[in-house]
Amino acid sequence: MKQLCGIDEAGRGPLAGPLVMAGVILYEPIEGLADSKRLTEKRRAELFETITKDAAYHMVSFDAETIDKIGITSCLVKGLKEIMGTLRCERYLFDGNTTFGISRLECKIKADTEIAEVSAASILAKVTRDNIMTELAKKYPEYGFEKHKGYGTKEHLEAIRIHGYSPLHRKSFRIKSLQQPVLF
Repeated sequence: MKQLCGIDEAGRGPLAGPLVMAGVILYEPIEGLADSKRLTEKRRAELFETITKDAAYHMVSFDAETIDKIGITSCLVKGLKEIMGTLRCERYLFDGNTTFGISRLECKIKADTEIAEVSAASILAKVTRDNIMTELAKKYPEYGFEKHKGYGTKEHLEAIRIHGYSPLHRKSFRIKSLQQPVLF
């Protein structure tokens, strides 16, 4: 049994789109792994291909409706448990500062910058989420999701002011500058 499964997520804080989580067990070292946010889009895509060919992985996604229904923390817990139940390993390490009370799960702040397995999980989660948002931008071009990926940028907030909310927006997330919860 492999020793370490690295786990990370993408999309915890955006106003729209899914939460994507990934767990990765590396079979062999992969050159160039780093926190996904520190890599170019092109390099992330290259590493994504290598990771999915040369590692064991499992990914979980929660759409905005599910996030609104059960909450972001419950989604994270469900995703962690699913990854841990799917990928058999001696240790599980999640990037962040909490284990959410899950036994056998360890956490480490900035693990995605220091631990190869967590860096790999970070890359899988980010590339997958970014690809989803780019595809969804075709259905909702007025929001510019392909640029900001659903995060609360000035451009995104202005699009919400002009067009209102789409079905991709998280109703439960409060947007302070709009002085109201995201509702349809």
